[in-house]
Amino acid sequence: MTYRFLWALGVYAALALMATFTLDGTLRAAVWILLGGLTVKTCIAYKAGW
Repeated sequence: MTYRFLWALGVYAALALMATFTLDGTLRAAVWILLGGLTVKTCIAYKAGW
């Protein structure tokens, strides 16, 4: 795994963790869904070799 890929996943995890402690309700769920989508997109791009 490349350093940039692991860095991106770490940033997504940190943002999700910050959202957990600072947001509540539907806004937290929306942020989690957004970050989950970005994570999936990043993993697909990594597997494709982009």
